[in-house]
Amino acid sequence: MSKITILHNPRCSKSREALAIAEENGSEIEIVKYLDDTPSKEELKSIYKMLGLSSVREWMRTKEDIYKELELSKEDDEEKLFDAMVKYPKLIERPVIIKGKKAIIGRPTSIIEDFIK
Repeated sequence: MSKITILHNPRCSKSREALAIAEENGSEIEIVKYLDDTPSKEELKSIYKMLGLSSVREWMRTKEDIYKELELSKEDDEEKLFDAMVKYPKLIERPVIIKGKKAIIGRPTSIIEDFIK
């Protein structure tokens, strides 16, 4: 079984569900509690490339208060959006599951099992 990495928030039900799915599938798991051990800007950029998204905003929790307070909806500079994610990691949409050189945002969680197999 391949090793997977999960950007995990233990307080998030979807993140806990993703971890349970990975455990049930016998995956070797590295857990990154990203709120405590925030990835660097370079690490976020690397994961972003693995996710294959067209905009960093697709990886952001746009309903968070800090997103609104910082008026990030008006920000077009992706470098500044990455900076905000490093400074305020709760802006990072979770859970993120990384396997090899690919990654997904595990929402809905029904996509996780196929991804990790």
